[in-house]
Amino acid sequence: MNRKPHIDRRSLLRGAGVAIALPWLEAMHCGSAKAVQSQQHPLRLAVLYVPNGKHMPDWTPGKVGKGFELPPLLKPIESLKSKFSVLTNLALDGARAHGDGPGDHARSAAAFLTGAHPKKTDGADIHNGTSVDQVIAQQVGTDTRFASLELGLQGSSQAGSCDSGYSCAYSSNLAWRNPTSPLPKEMDPSAVFDRLFSSGDSTADAKTSTLRKSRRKSVLDFALSEAKTLQSQLGVADRRKLDEYLYAVRDIETRLVRSEKLQIGEDGIPDYPRPAGVPRDWSEHCRLMLDMLALAFRTNSTRVASLMFANEGNNRGYPEIGAPEGHHDLSHHGKSPEKQAKVAKINLFYMQRLAYFLEALDSVQEGQGTLLDNTLVLYGSGISDGDRHNHDDLPILLAGGGSRLEHGWHRKFKEQTPLCNLYLWMLHQFGVQSDSFGDSTAALRELNVT
Repeated sequence: MNRKPHIDRRSLLRGAGVAIALPWLEAMHCGSAKAVQSQQHPLRLAVLYVPNGKHMPDWTPGKVGKGFELPPLLKPIESLKSKFSVLTNLALDGARAHGDGPGDHARSAAAFLTGAHPKKTDGADIHNGTSVDQVIAQQVGTDTRFASLELGLQGSSQAGSCDSGYSCAYSSNLAWRNPTSPLPKEMDPSAVFDRLFSSGDSTADAKTSTLRKSRRKSVLDFALSEAKTLQSQLGVADRRKLDEYLYAVRDIETRLVRSEKLQIGEDGIPDYPRPAGVPRDWSEHCRLMLDMLALAFRTNSTRVASLMFANEGNNRGYPEIGAPEGHHDLSHHGKSPEKQAKVAKINLFYMQRLAYFLEALDSVQEGQGTLLDNTLVLYGSGISDGDRHNHDDLPILLAGGGSRLEHGWHRKFKEQTPLCNLYLWMLHQFGVQSDSFGDSTAALRELNVT
């Protein structure tokens, strides 16, 4: 009797200088089909941060509970309404001044995942707190190649003054390994791709990367023999799943190559030089970084990741959507209808990126569910209304998680409920036995399935 081979979850397709992690396959589990279907898949965490708050009237649903109508800003994710919840009245006390004066943007980013009140300094003596993602990474990070991934569309700074006497380290980093060590973001999608598919041999990796780019070869070309051998041993469903995954890898790699080409002017001269690997087009840059995040989860390369769409206080303009003025400047709209309309365009632009990411996760089958069902996605900001710089009633959305919680809700908590109450609940989902985190008072038990 021919038996299908059992494949280890950590198996890699190897070639010269590359190591391609595999997605979840049924062959990775022993036992009957029923046992495979009941298999518990690992839970992941993705944190997506947006700067400068939101235009809250466009964000907050008018009805509390189930069956609420989506406000304009949430329309891009309407098709996934059964897989997300809006959480209202959560507050981030660590981002408030507490006698330190201006600096709300720096405090918002620094406190968002730590719940701590960062020390006001623009020197080397920064002090914040350990972020919740890193606490989770300490719990589950040994099971993956990377304990966590920190991504962004703007680079991180570890020094300098960025906001009213606060270090740039506060406004440009979400993840903190400990109170004095922020984890810098990677903003080059090519670097993330190379990191995900490196063999671990730095010399071989460098040679392979150079060879790939000079000959326009894919990482898949270097591991083609192993891929063909593996496909011949898989069942129909697994072969289809592996084909879809390898196609996705090649598609991303092709887009990376396209993004690295300089745009040429009419005179045949490049418009301007650009750092290698960082796409000139912001939308494509964003899509590629979200693809990298999804790919990291899909291959179980990590189970904890964060992405900052922009550093806090970012003043980038968005001429491509009719908002050329700086985002931060527009967020101080002073109730100007014209500025509010442009802020709404920017907020919708970010929500469309969230929709792209959630749909990408939901399109990947894992057992009886999807990758989204096995991922907690936290989307939000440490500022509520950008004009007021308030840190209560934050725009917080929680998606995914499957059977661990009941979605399709607008949950309105008691005013000034600590955001850290949500983080305490999240810690419990990842098996971290803790009675508190930051300024938490109790885990948000309302999220539990009853």
